[in-house]
Parts: sequence; structure tokens; C-alpha cells
Amino acid sequence: MVEQELQKDWYVVHTYSGYENRVKLNLEQRRESMGMTDFIFQVIVPENETIKTGPNGELKKVVENDFPGYVLVEMVMTDQSWYVVRNTPGVTGFLGSHGQGSKPNPVTKDEIDRIMHRMGLIERKVDDLNVEVGETVSIVGGAMNGMEGKVTAIDREKQEVKVLVDMFGRETETEVPFNDIDKIY
Repeated sequence: MVEQELQKDWYVVHTYSGYENRVKLNLEQRRESMGMTDFIFQVIVPENETIKTGPNGELKKVVENDFPGYVLVEMVMTDQSWYVVRNTPGVTGFLGSHGQGSKPNPVTKDEIDRIMHRMGLIERKVDDLNVEVGETVSIVGGAMNGMEGKVTAIDREKQEVKVLVDMFGRETETEVPFNDIDKIY
């Protein structure tokens, strides 16, 4: 085998909308039954848990799919693993494949790390924070979740940034852990 074929990468698989978890289960079962555990590794449905207000004013935890119709698959791209994933019930194809038998392009490490961090599956390391003072960031966790602001200071020792956010019409500086911010590109 060629060395490039042994490269483990993440790929985006397109599914019928609403079938993401079923595809995940089917693919995990096929991986085992077809002896592909050395080529197909993790299967993830990108989801986030949010709190919504119900019709009677009660608060409920709701799981929302971040990318309806898509599943992430970590795999070594070989002819056989490609065939197994493509022919899993509910799968309509790979994102980044140009059709006519061409294999798809993998997702970049930065993109997959951002998704995994947002889901709480990985912790961001100090070296992974690629922002500088003056850049705009999105706050993706904690009390300021969903807000955007400008970085005013970076404390690598505490693993926090100071972010200037607009709250109630006033600029307010808040400290946010590295894990709770994403750079806006």
C-alpha cells in the first residue's frame, strides 16, 4: 500500500436529513461486521445540547444537530473503506467528492478541532489558540455564550483572554477561558 492511503483523516458523509444517528449506528455495526475496525474509527454526529423554553414556560434540554444531513467519519481512505461507508444505508455520498468514482478530500485539522471543541470532545491547548489582541472572537461557552467581542489581552499562563463585548449598550471587558472562544475568520 502507498503511505498516503494509510493516513487517518476525517471526512464528511452526507446522509438523508433526520437519519444522522441511524447512519452512525449502521456504520458502527458495519465497521465491526465487515472487519473494518483498522480502517474506520470514530463516527460522530455533530450535536450540541441547548436549553429551550417549552410552551408552558418550563426549561428543557434539547439536543440540536449542528449540521443536519451530515456525519463525520474518521477513517483511512482505501477502496474497501470507501465502499463500506458509501454503501451504508442512509448515506448519499461524501462531501468533497466530485462524483464519477473520485474519492473525497478530508476535512482540515483546524475545522475538525473547532467542531470537536464546540461539542466538548476536546480541550483547546494554549498553542491551539490562534488569536491576537485586536481580533474579533465568538464566545462559544459560559455565561457570554453567543456573543462576539474584540480581544484586549491574552494571558497564556491562566489560559484566558480578555474580551470587550457589547452588553446592554455598553462595552464591558470579560475574562473568557481559551476553551470558550473561537476565532472569527
